[in-house]
Amino acid sequence: MIKILSYNVNGIRSASDKGLVDYLNAANADVVCFQELKALPEQINESLFTDLGYHCYWYSAQKKGYSGVGILSKEKAFHVEYGCGNEVFDNEGRVIRADFSWGSVLSVYFPSGTSGDDRQGVKYEFLDFFFGYAQQLKAQLGPDKVVVCGDYNICHRAIDIHDPVSNKNSTGFLPEERAWMDKWFENGWVDSLRTLNPEPHLYTWWSFRANARSKNKGWRIDYVSIPSGLSSALSASGIDANAVHSDHCPTWAILDL
Repeated sequence: MIKILSYNVNGIRSASDKGLVDYLNAANADVVCFQELKALPEQINESLFTDLGYHCYWYSAQKKGYSGVGILSKEKAFHVEYGCGNEVFDNEGRVIRADFSWGSVLSVYFPSGTSGDDRQGVKYEFLDFFFGYAQQLKAQLGPDKVVVCGDYNICHRAIDIHDPVSNKNSTGFLPEERAWMDKWFENGWVDSLRTLNPEPHLYTWWSFRANARSKNKGWRIDYVSIPSGLSSALSASGIDANAVHSDHCPTWAILDL
């Protein structure tokens, strides 16, 4: 049994100051995927995580205090791939992959597109690139061996956002972005949360404004995508909305392998 957890921590140092380590100790995941580290490896107090029994792998952006992804794992990875081979996205620290005896896990931080048309264009470029990249990984590593965790910065369906009508023209819920998610899940990936939890009001991100979190006016933009061949191995999935170390909350899946 493997528990895989994904969490955009919106600054790992800040989240650690808010009780992240206690949460991880209780969650007891085998693999933890972080996004938005906002720190260089030398700025992270790694002992906080190694003391919990984790091996730590970090891939930070070149720009200080920006982006960055990481993976913690109880099993030592036999290979870690830092980056995705695209210079622009690798400079922003968006993709890291760890390979284990049972399969591979990616932690991915998709561009948000919220800071203007230029960044929305970068987001579309990333979506096009990453789809092909992930398909190549499946061909290389095996169709049932790759799990893609992360902050996708896209709500897939109306059920995944508190107000789909007023947000129909908002980045993160644009028709083109949602169509990409359709394509993603139609080409060998499964939304682990929705497979077992079809009910509404399950969100993973809330604005800091207007008491959005206390009112549960959120967006579900974080995913654990498992290969379709592992659907039968999915025994549980969920979100931990009470984890408040970030403007996101963790999402997780358990696979009986």
